[in-house]
Amino acid sequence: MPARALRRDDPLPLWAQLQQDLRARLSQGEFEREFPGEMALRQEYGVSRNTVREALRSLRTEGVVTAARGRAPRVSEPAEIQQPLGALYSLFASVEASGLSQRSIVRTLDRRRDGVVAVRLGLEESTPLVHLERLRLAGPEPLALDRVWLPADLAEPLLGVDFTHTSLYGELAHRAGVRLEGGSETIHAAMPSALERSLLGCDPRTGAFLIERLGRTADRPVEWRQTIVRGDRFTFRAEFSARQGYQLAVAGVGRA
Repeated sequence: MPARALRRDDPLPLWAQLQQDLRARLSQGEFEREFPGEMALRQEYGVSRNTVREALRSLRTEGVVTAARGRAPRVSEPAEIQQPLGALYSLFASVEASGLSQRSIVRTLDRRRDGVVAVRLGLEESTPLVHLERLRLAGPEPLALDRVWLPADLAEPLLGVDFTHTSLYGELAHRAGVRLEGGSETIHAAMPSALERSLLGCDPRTGAFLIERLGRTADRPVEWRQTIVRGDRFTFRAEFSARQGYQLAVAGVGRA
């Protein structure tokens, strides 16, 4: 009898049952060292070659598992997103430039007051702000938890926007006529909280970057942003040369 028999009386096809079980085992880190080959899966589940291949097809398409002709399947390494230092970075554009699809799960989009953030923006503590919190995904995997605050007198038109697959800076320019021109940014090493780890899908050993940005247009601060990014999926890049020394890589304003 197979070690992990599937239910033949289940309305869900065998290949879909197999795929579900493999996903569950992958999420539990069971295949960190080696992913079983087709023959091993056939024997373990008691199914045909076609059933195994159909179950693996979607996992390959999503990039979760890779396989080349004549080689056993293996678990894919998470794609790493690169971002140049010194740029008004666009997480939206950086993810899509890496070849992965970008999607956001909007956790909060509302109008509120926050005295601490208002002061950072050079405003009175009681000034209304628009707050947007998104879980940013690169491909099927979480990449970052992004929180941003903007003065409500500028950003009120954003409250009706669906930010599932659109950029904040693009919508801010289109709907409010506001374009960020620069700002200041600090990057810290950080350990995500228990809630942040759960949302980002990373284990307690995984570190993160905490990016804090004050964005400006002309001389006015218009954005306070805190982004916590998985350290195993994101890198920063800088350029240097023998003649000019260390130079921050600078890119144009993109979409965030």
